[in-house]
Amino acid sequence: MLAAMSTAPLPPSSQATAVSRDRGDACPGSLRLHTADDGPLARVRVPGGVLTVPQAEALADAADRLGDGELHLTSRGNLQLRGLRDNCGARLAELLDAAGLLPSHGHERARNVVASPLSGLDGRGVREVRPWLSDLDESLCASEAARALSGRFLFALDDGRGDVAGLGADVTVRALAGGGALLAVGSAEQALRVSGDEAPRAALLAAEAFLDVLRETGERVWRVDELSLPAGELTRAVRSRLTGAGIGCVVAPNDLATAEGPPPGVAGAALSVHVPLGRLTSRQWRTVARVAAEVRSGELRLTPWRGIVVPATGTNAAAAADALARLAGTGLVTDASSPWLRVGACIGRPGCGRSRSDVRADATGALADAGRSPLPLYWSGCERRCGHPRGDRIDVVAAPEGGYRIDAVAQGRPVRTAALDDPSHLAAALAALTS
Repeated sequence: MLAAMSTAPLPPSSQATAVSRDRGDACPGSLRLHTADDGPLARVRVPGGVLTVPQAEALADAADRLGDGELHLTSRGNLQLRGLRDNCGARLAELLDAAGLLPSHGHERARNVVASPLSGLDGRGVREVRPWLSDLDESLCASEAARALSGRFLFALDDGRGDVAGLGADVTVRALAGGGALLAVGSAEQALRVSGDEAPRAALLAAEAFLDVLRETGERVWRVDELSLPAGELTRAVRSRLTGAGIGCVVAPNDLATAEGPPPGVAGAALSVHVPLGRLTSRQWRTVARVAAEVRSGELRLTPWRGIVVPATGTNAAAAADALARLAGTGLVTDASSPWLRVGACIGRPGCGRSRSDVRADATGALADAGRSPLPLYWSGCERRCGHPRGDRIDVVAAPEGGYRIDAVAQGRPVRTAALDDPSHLAAALAALTS
């Protein structure tokens, strides 16, 4: 049954929330594993989501030899290996190092960078951000100060289309027409306009300015929007640091407009697939890698929307259609109307000890009803809502007493809440919640 609906005001997404972290950053990495209920977990940072085919094959080998044979995509375009064998950390590091996935052991958790996945492939962006990505990652790994960034600190490189600019990064660089770029820290209302050629260096300096503020104030936070500084103070500190480094900048409004991720199918000179709940078997993963090799792009790009883009410049329509059919045959989504694009979930049981339910099984069982929702659904095993998307959505959260609580979260509107005793009643719950 559905319980009586309740409402509560929703604060603006731009409202910063000051917090204090009383413990160290325990975010997992490739070298620092996390012990989950299904075994050790490694989170492999993949800046911009860009992998070569050999790197992809190395990751599949690691999943098969050391883990549970699956690869999990994250909401930051990174990748997780789960169910790892005990005491396999040294062997995993060796495999990743040999594949070029650990260019700096001291920075491996700080290499959180998302980038517009279709940049340079569909003609929509105003600037190809791949050079930015290479420059930022190289300078990040060379920065001694950047070692202190938490594993949650995020950079975003947007080619001007506004896709990754809306992902709530700590430092966002967005390309502008005419060769400039907009540099923003967190959700500050003001940004800084800089030269596009200086954008990667400016992004790193902004992150270092954040670390300077932490040292000066003694605050223990991991993200920019967790700072207790008055609005605009960090932006002023960044401006001062850029000016001191010889980078010209002017204050400009922070444009937070956002677009969605790449739709499945053929997208310009690329093939795009969505990965249901972000989980691939090594067989599915290897098929994607083979397709990337066959279309001669030599790479694949993981997206923050738990999808994969395969550049296919020069591939004819017939070959693209055949490749998509092969990917669809493995269970990957190639249809832009699939309800899977509107459904996400945390790992849930049995992988997470905090979870109260097998949310992935429940989300899969209620897939048909999810297509009736006006908003995307995200299923969570507890109130932490790990990996939940930003923006308007319906949160389906496992309740302590059993069943689920569902919240309609929409910017500028009160949160509407109802109780759901059984996932098979989702359609009725959604109708009541959104009426």
